[in-house]
Amino acid sequence: MMAASLLRRDKKATAAHLKADLNRADNGSGVRQLQELLDAVLNPETPAADTEALDWCKCLIAGGEGFEEFCKTVRSYDNATLCGLVWTANFVAYRCRTCGISPCMSLCAECFNNGDHTGHDFNMFRSQAGGACDCGDGNVMRESGFCRRHRLRTGENVPSIPRDLLLMSEMVLPHFILCIIQYLRDGYIEADTSTERDLQKVLQQLEPQISFLEELTKMGGAMRTVLTKILTNQQTFKELSMALQNSGLVSVEEKVQGATADVTGGAEGGAGAMVLLGTTAPGSPDESSKEEDQDAGQSVGQRKRVKLSSSTKDPCIIESLKHKCFLEELLFWTIKYEFPQKMVTFLLNMLPDQDYKITFTKTFVQHYAFIMKTLMKSHESDTMSNRIVHISVQLFSNEELARHVTEECQLLDIMVTVLLYMMESCLIKSELQDEENSRHVVVNCSEALLKNNTYWPLVSDFINILSHQSVAKKFLEDHSLLMLWMSFVSFFQGMNLNKRELNEHVEFESQTYYAAFAAELEACAQPMWGLLTHCKVKETQEYSKTVVRYCLETLQIWFDAIGFIDEPAPNQVTFHLPLHRYYAMFLSKAVRCQGLDLDSLLPDQEMLMKIMVHPLQIQASLSEIHSNMWVRNGLQIKGQAMTYVQSHFCNSMIDPDIYLLQVCASRLDPDYFISSVFERFKVVDLLTMASQHQNAVLDSEQERPMLEGALTFLVILTSLRVHLGMTDDEILRGEMVSQLCMNDRTHSALLDLIPENPNPKSGIVPGSCSFEDMLSAVADFKAPVFEPGGSMQQGMYTPKAEVWEKEFDPIMVVLRTVYRRDVQSAMDRYSAFLKQAGIHTGNPWPPYKERTALHPCYKGLIKLLHCKTLHIVIFTLLYKIWMDHPNMSEHVLCMVLYLIELGLDNQVQDNKEDEEPCIEEHCHDSWFPGTNLLSNLHHVINFVRVRVPETAPEVKREAPPSTSTEASSYGQNLREAQVFSLVAERRRKFQEIINRSNTEATQVVRPKSSSTRWVPPGTPPQLVTEILEIRESMLSLLIKLHQKLSSKQNSLSPSWLEEMDMSRHTHGDGITAIERILTKAATRSCQIKRSIQDICGKVCPPVPPKKNSPADKKTMDKEERRLRARERQQKLLAEFASRQKSFMETAMDVESPDTEAAMDLGASEVMESEVLYDCVICGQSGPSTEDRPTGLVVLLQASSVLGHRCQSKEAKKLPTSDEEHIYAADTCGVAHDVRLTLMQRFFKDSSCLQSVSIGWDGGVYVQTCGHTLHIDCHKSYMESLRNDQVLQGFSVDKGEFTCPLCRQFANSVLPCRPGRGTEAGSWHTPTNKKTLVLVKEVEDLQEKLGSFQTESNLSKEMELVIKDVKNTTQKKYMDYGKNPGSPDNDFLFMYSVARTNLELELVHRGGNLCSGGASASAKRSCLNQLFHVLAMHMRLYSIDSAYNPWTKLTQVTQVREADGFDEERPEVPMLFRDVPSLLIIFVLTMPQPLRKEHFICVVKMLYNLQFTQAVAAVSAKFSPEERQAWSTSGALKKVKNVINAETSFEVLLSHVICELSKDKSVYKVNTEETSMLNSGVWSPQSIEFSLQQFCLPFLRLSCLLQHHLYGDNLTGCLEEEEFTSLAVCLGLLPSAPQPANIVHSGSCLRWAVSAFGLVTQWCAEVTGLSQMQAEQSLTLLVQEPQWTAPRLLQLPDNYNIIFQYYHRKACTACKKVPKDPALCLVCGAFVCLKGVCCKQQGICECVLHSQHCGAATGIFLLINASVIIIIRGHRFCLWGSVYLDAHGEEDRDLRRGKPLFLCAERYRVLEQQWGSHTFDHINKRWGPHYNGL
Repeated sequence: MMAASLLRRDKKATAAHLKADLNRADNGSGVRQLQELLDAVLNPETPAADTEALDWCKCLIAGGEGFEEFCKTVRSYDNATLCGLVWTANFVAYRCRTCGISPCMSLCAECFNNGDHTGHDFNMFRSQAGGACDCGDGNVMRESGFCRRHRLRTGENVPSIPRDLLLMSEMVLPHFILCIIQYLRDGYIEADTSTERDLQKVLQQLEPQISFLEELTKMGGAMRTVLTKILTNQQTFKELSMALQNSGLVSVEEKVQGATADVTGGAEGGAGAMVLLGTTAPGSPDESSKEEDQDAGQSVGQRKRVKLSSSTKDPCIIESLKHKCFLEELLFWTIKYEFPQKMVTFLLNMLPDQDYKITFTKTFVQHYAFIMKTLMKSHESDTMSNRIVHISVQLFSNEELARHVTEECQLLDIMVTVLLYMMESCLIKSELQDEENSRHVVVNCSEALLKNNTYWPLVSDFINILSHQSVAKKFLEDHSLLMLWMSFVSFFQGMNLNKRELNEHVEFESQTYYAAFAAELEACAQPMWGLLTHCKVKETQEYSKTVVRYCLETLQIWFDAIGFIDEPAPNQVTFHLPLHRYYAMFLSKAVRCQGLDLDSLLPDQEMLMKIMVHPLQIQASLSEIHSNMWVRNGLQIKGQAMTYVQSHFCNSMIDPDIYLLQVCASRLDPDYFISSVFERFKVVDLLTMASQHQNAVLDSEQERPMLEGALTFLVILTSLRVHLGMTDDEILRGEMVSQLCMNDRTHSALLDLIPENPNPKSGIVPGSCSFEDMLSAVADFKAPVFEPGGSMQQGMYTPKAEVWEKEFDPIMVVLRTVYRRDVQSAMDRYSAFLKQAGIHTGNPWPPYKERTALHPCYKGLIKLLHCKTLHIVIFTLLYKIWMDHPNMSEHVLCMVLYLIELGLDNQVQDNKEDEEPCIEEHCHDSWFPGTNLLSNLHHVINFVRVRVPETAPEVKREAPPSTSTEASSYGQNLREAQVFSLVAERRRKFQEIINRSNTEATQVVRPKSSSTRWVPPGTPPQLVTEILEIRESMLSLLIKLHQKLSSKQNSLSPSWLEEMDMSRHTHGDGITAIERILTKAATRSCQIKRSIQDICGKVCPPVPPKKNSPADKKTMDKEERRLRARERQQKLLAEFASRQKSFMETAMDVESPDTEAAMDLGASEVMESEVLYDCVICGQSGPSTEDRPTGLVVLLQASSVLGHRCQSKEAKKLPTSDEEHIYAADTCGVAHDVRLTLMQRFFKDSSCLQSVSIGWDGGVYVQTCGHTLHIDCHKSYMESLRNDQVLQGFSVDKGEFTCPLCRQFANSVLPCRPGRGTEAGSWHTPTNKKTLVLVKEVEDLQEKLGSFQTESNLSKEMELVIKDVKNTTQKKYMDYGKNPGSPDNDFLFMYSVARTNLELELVHRGGNLCSGGASASAKRSCLNQLFHVLAMHMRLYSIDSAYNPWTKLTQVTQVREADGFDEERPEVPMLFRDVPSLLIIFVLTMPQPLRKEHFICVVKMLYNLQFTQAVAAVSAKFSPEERQAWSTSGALKKVKNVINAETSFEVLLSHVICELSKDKSVYKVNTEETSMLNSGVWSPQSIEFSLQQFCLPFLRLSCLLQHHLYGDNLTGCLEEEEFTSLAVCLGLLPSAPQPANIVHSGSCLRWAVSAFGLVTQWCAEVTGLSQMQAEQSLTLLVQEPQWTAPRLLQLPDNYNIIFQYYHRKACTACKKVPKDPALCLVCGAFVCLKGVCCKQQGICECVLHSQHCGAATGIFLLINASVIIIIRGHRFCLWGSVYLDAHGEEDRDLRRGKPLFLCAERYRVLEQQWGSHTFDHINKRWGPHYNGL
């Protein structure tokens, strides 16, 4: 055994040795050795999981070198000119409609970005089923769109590959592939049949082998050529299969035969395809019958199936599957294993090889039936469908290939047969019409096949190949195929039948209608539209004729099968008539594009009558559904009615139906048609002159909506021109206008709402107007605005004014509205426009719109408007409205007038001779002389005979006339009186049409009386015949209605026609409409003009008929009632307004009560009483007392906004490449942390903790809405919230609630201290005490401990609030001391809360106090209350007088002996301390309330320190020479000007320099650096500026504090004058100086003792530090108190930059690419949203990051969705997107994938909400995140 010895040797060496052998000329022994080796290595008996074999193959293929190097070498010979990159679901790809030839074209990101698509119509999309890149394939896309690499065809000039490189591959791979196939066979068949096969397990074991194949395909064209040779070579397959059998392994077919009946096919398994068609193949095991029984649930299905199979062209249309090459068997197993992803990817990766592509496509087609079978059995049909389409779309999108396969492999026959077969498995008997005897079968919509859309991969392939002209033509030319297809379509005809529930509500609402509508759209309509696109020119006439012929034949078969004669079955409706719609659409296309004559395509009248019935039934049912007659069928029936007209369905459903009805109406007798309509709508009984009638089929409340429905339908039928002569552009325009009139629309909504056909939105059809051009013609763009309320608007399109004026078409709107409210919305918008334009102020009626001309073929439609039946109906309705009969409405009148006007505008061309050959027996000939509307308008009707119930008012009560004369005249009337019965008329016409030959028939059917048929048994009032005297014509009724509407007698003067001005008639109400009609009629006929003048001429008010008096009274009453109602309404409104005003005053008062306490004290010193507070819960007003304290509603939240401030003015940029980074070191929070840590290294901890503030990160911010409540009321309010079961957006257990008055979010109550206004006077009075006296007083006050209150409710509440404040932030933000929990720590935290709130208010005021005034936040400010609560808490800590900073500020003390300092660290030197912190400490620790003079004194003393710090800081920036110079010049000045020395900065500067240079000089730092920093020379001006800048932050804070404590006003000023203004405000300067003498910061100094002594002492503290290095001292000296406003990161303009960089980026924590990546917009951190990978202690990464970065506030941009989410504590909300497309719209989840651009306005708003902490108030939709984000 040579193989055995080879196996033991080193793999690489063996491979090299074999390769050498094979390269020799006589390579026989080499071949033999290799064969043996391979047989040994690739033994199918070894388990697949063993990777040894794989390693051998890699080594052998590489022929001795490393596999990686081998791959590189092969790649260098890649000659591919196509990209062909294959991707799986969820991959982000691009589609460019401008470059695509096929609509399925797609590109990978790399090819897209390397191509030039600027200005193209492209979008990015997430692949649903997977796909492949088409770059380089000229069959699918235009070459101009190729990327650089594939445009240059770099593959073509690659050198040809050396033969020996791939020699080994050619030898080894066949064995390897066979081995895989063998595993697949064994894995499938040997599984125990009783259990579910575990296919996944087999696949998992094969994972490495299949991955290896995939790797090979990625080596490029050279390797693919080798693989193609192997996969398609039949010889190799035969030899190797033989070898296998000889080696004693069982061949496939034996296993198949022995295995279950499930495997239909295999290497030679004969039964495969035949079974699929339901005919049993000879010699196969008894499989087919078994298959049949599973499917054939009902015998009818079985019967139908047999019939069908014999009708196919060739029962053996799909050859039985005999596998002739590896590729075929690989595909077979791929299907069997339900398309494993890796296999699919391998098969697709090979496609760039042309030979492979063709063979593979043929193989795929051969297996098509088998695919369908497997799909139907699959449990994972969704996944499988996606994988099938992933493959098929690559094959069938290519026209060349599709045509080839159609010709060679009968692709079309296979597809249609497979679809038919598939649908046959779920057929049921149709119950339409004749339930018992129906022979028609339909698909059962509740079967999984339809419910789960299992058929869609096959249908989508079919649609795909029909998009190729050559294929579609083949289909249309093949008559037997067309017949097959029609029988397929007829399976859907009449599916999902609805039966009206008449008794009780249906128990279970089936949702099958989704499946039905989807099936009709996908399986019937889309292939139809596909075929129609190829029937556009005259040359294609024959196709349309054929289709129309087959449609009619199939329809006839259908009518016979359901047993239809002439009446539809009652209370049934199906919305699915695909055969009707095929017929309609091909008719339309034939007439419109192919110049065919309509009549040549129409059947006889009888067939037309049948065809019309079902579409008409749907129209009537729509009306019934909206009239609530189907309410017992549940909501789903409404859903069907809405889906039927919805934008994705309307052009395949309602439009063809209406068109078909228009065709029928234009060819059938108009009287017959009109009476059919009223009968279908069940309103025949209503159309009587009598005031009462009986209706057996409708309840009275349904009569009005049904009548309105019938009339509206007639108006739509006669005025819609979509298929009757409008051009595509006009249709598009009409659709667009009607959608825009209903509501302003976003661009994407509009694209979605406008039906796809006949205007495909993708790509531009030559010669038609594009969507964009049309849009700009009819609409104006409204840019997205951001309303302050927080609701973010998108960019909207709104109709132009001239569109409202000239193009608004209510009829189109009615046709296209899914919700009835949209019609109302359109009318409201229309009337708003008319008001605004000043055209019409009242309530306008829908405007009448002129129509485009009819195509000559459809002229017959106009006859509808000129038929007696319609005229009688119009006359009757006008009369009824005038007489105020029940169930009439304005809408009825409006539609009647619309019909009259349509009739006037569309005159029939008079063909006098055949007008009518006077047929005497017309039962209503006597009503009107002819059919022309014009001549009938003025025809007077005198008497009408009606059938009325005895109880009706018309019935005469007196005895019959006695005298003969009376009798005779009465008889005369009887003869003349008109009778009208729609039904009789319709029957008669029907008979007439059916028996054209039989003249008798017309006599036979004449009913004696119309209404008798409908008298329900046992109804008490009998019907009697009465004669009414009318004596009116349509004209006279119109004029009377005009009087009625304008409620004026003789509203029209006889001469009004002459004075008419037509222009103002287009818009207006009913009065305008009647005037317009009369004018039109008068201009068209002189006779009418005379009649009008006659009627109007009877100036004396016409004597109304007897019936009319009650009506008149009624109208009078109506008017009066209306007036009274209006007065009542006015009164109510006024009352409401005054109430609202008072509420607004109390709620929104700028100076809400609490701040008044602080603000007005200065002004009103006479205020004797205490401050009163209103409780918003109990409504009482009163002071806050110790026992019953009042509190402010506040929201406490932790904030790190201050900590994120930087020094640079520019916001930091978001990194979008690996080179860019963000450094956090320069933020305010970090700087303060560093400073504190440095201090704690050298100084005493307790002293450190009083020298700085914390709370830059995680500080507590307190805000209020300004409303107050009693604390006990609040507690009961919280109780009630706790018991309230309603889901709130907040957590009551955490103390959260909404303010009971303004509903603002809050979580605590801040007690107000009981304040009295009496001592205010003395508190504020200015004083003339000397500075020294004040300093002493302050010192005494500090010694005095606060007088502790006794335990009271108030103090308890204050303690509770402090607890709340501490709980608001995390522990790590409170403990900065060395020993946690020490009082010092607590002390630091408390005064820092005050600091945080002051600093944040400064930020909200824009960082300075230039704007002055009580800012917006002032009215809502709670700083005053907060200070009192904090002060009360801080009085617990007294400051040890020995360490009291006050003494160091104001006295020169003797340096204590150093002995105490040995074991203890020194205190922080005064020059290192943070001055604002000291100010807050002093204010909070002195007894409250503090007198203003003392406050000012503290500020003055601290200013001295601040100024000295400023001088020291400036001096440290000098170069040594400059320092020397300034030192000497200052010393000179001191001598010269002794008086002002203490307030001159030069003198102080020289003194400081001098002092700081002593002992251990601070300036001993390497001087090069500092001089580098300040290359400029320091002038006195620049020094002065620096000093002011250094002191400003302290002055601002002091001013704000003074404003809140004493209510002093802040005066506004210019930025350059801010220093002066603040100094004056704080009393550091006597009064504002003239601008002439510029203020020097030094002049504000007020020293209590000798300045030089103090300064010397302060400097000595610094220079005397033994442990500190000079640079550390310097760091602490030169503090940078200037921070810019907090900013979010600066984002790039184009979203794609972010998306491309981050969506494939690996997470820094888990090193994986996150499924949902997110970015923190505050610091730029990249995190996994919802990722389990980065969870810590059960908290996901986003929530963790929000705690760490923003103290529980996080702002994240979700990369894959382009939206921003906000996390606030335990809640989160979707904020919206700051990236909008070119039309100002968001694209959430990137569904549309259009390019997005930064909307600066929105981003500003986001930043502003972050900075002002108003997320909780502005965003309304919050939910808990349970730490899962």
